[in-house]
Amino acid sequence: MTHYLIGMAQAAAGGGSAAPGGGLLGNPLLMMVLIFGVFYFLVIRPQSKKAKLHQQMLTELKKGDEVETQGGLIGRISGIKDDEITLQVQEGVRLRVLRSAITRPRTKPVDKTEKSEKAVEKTPDKSSEVPKDVKAS
Repeated sequence: MTHYLIGMAQAAAGGGSAAPGGGLLGNPLLMMVLIFGVFYFLVIRPQSKKAKLHQQMLTELKKGDEVETQGGLIGRISGIKDDEITLQVQEGVRLRVLRSAITRPRTKPVDKTEKSEKAVEKTPDKSSEVPKDVKAS
């Protein structure tokens, strides 16, 4: 195994017969740095930002917030300790979950009837309008 690695190192060093046209991107160290840079900006940095926002959300939780857990439970926070949150999922039913199991706060859904009524109000009534290219007789 070590003979193989030594042979590769000697071939990379140029051992007498260097391959022409290696250029700047032919350097394996530079390619590794470039790949790590791309990996950092596409994977590591966005993931760390997301983790930071999630941690901030967990610290801002307060009693009375409605939240979702990783297991799909939805409940209202009725008590908070250090790493533990008590969720009230129904009247008289309380569950203790880890703070880290909370995925997101639950927002109140918009009532579909209100949404459709607002859409109707915004659209003008075009049935009474006469097209401009048609002459009235």
